[in-house]
Amino acid sequence: MHTESHDFLPLLGTDFVEFYVGNAKQAAHYYKTAFGFQGLAYSGPETGDREKVSYVLKQDKVRIILTTALRPDHSIAKHTQFHGDGVKSIALTVEDAREAFVQTTSRGARPYKEPIEIRDEHGTIVMSGIHIYGDTVHLFIERKNYSGIFLPGFRSWHTEYNPEPVGLRYIDHCVGNVGWNEMNPWVQFYENVMGFKNILTFDDKQISTEYSALMSKVMSNGNGFVKFPINEPAKGKKKSQVEEYLDFYGGPGVQHIAIATDNIMETVIKLRSRGVEFLQVPGAYYDDLATRVGPIEEDIDKLRPLGILVDRDDEGYLLQIFTKPVEDRPTLFYEIIQRRGARSFGAGNFKALFEALEREQELRGNL
Repeated sequence: MHTESHDFLPLLGTDFVEFYVGNAKQAAHYYKTAFGFQGLAYSGPETGDREKVSYVLKQDKVRIILTTALRPDHSIAKHTQFHGDGVKSIALTVEDAREAFVQTTSRGARPYKEPIEIRDEHGTIVMSGIHIYGDTVHLFIERKNYSGIFLPGFRSWHTEYNPEPVGLRYIDHCVGNVGWNEMNPWVQFYENVMGFKNILTFDDKQISTEYSALMSKVMSNGNGFVKFPINEPAKGKKKSQVEEYLDFYGGPGVQHIAIATDNIMETVIKLRSRGVEFLQVPGAYYDDLATRVGPIEEDIDKLRPLGILVDRDDEGYLLQIFTKPVEDRPTLFYEIIQRRGARSFGAGNFKALFEALEREQELRGNL
């Protein structure tokens, strides 16, 4: 594990996640209604941007941007036509965006955005960026000399319609799907280019069902603030969830975003009441749950109807649940997670979870 003094790319956390979408105005309404995000900032023709529109939404420490092109020949429009709605950039907060760019590109990262200063009356932001898997990028955001609402070029965005938050706190991890035999090269990228460590590995024996399998490695930065599991398909009798994603997204990309909560039962009840659909594991999953995971603070009889999963590691336990894809293509979905000491990722739930995913794949005719 790196210490901060030896970490050549110190990260302060996830700054924001930007989605390229077909209709940002409608997507923003969905994220406010279903997930309890609050309007924060806006950029578009009214602020001087003639090319695109962006809505920024916030819930506690989670910030997302929903961006749509205003013309069909724009690169953002081509991105959404090819991939559907999806994650374009995972932005990371850094002390020095110029240094982050130098450190990563000198180690082999492909430049996406040369360091640039953007200013307004609230100060200066420095931003740079590198390419990662597929069409996805990391942005490095330096905020220490900026006091504005979000970024220069954005204005405050408030509407009369502001549903209550649902208890989402911060981004726990973002999971990437890559193609056959591409996991280890991307693991090496995060190790060599960004100074991450591989903290967990799951092979196709651990992550498999009767029909499909995948492999996964979890990468973490020096201080543990940023974690990126990377999945690749593995051979099975039928098509795995990663293969389905790659087919419909048109290549590698962000498969799901895990968001932490302090009270998963309360959060899931609120999300369900707003129409968010979750994968459902069979009731039998709960029959021997107490034996599998040991004592937990939550009432298992209350977890069962909500479909919340539990797993334990050496440091404690976690509770987690996964939404169905949040758009028509079976690509991006969300995980809601509550950690009670555990630092792992729910390996004990993989089989039950993947069987639930396969039932959905079968309904879509993609298994």
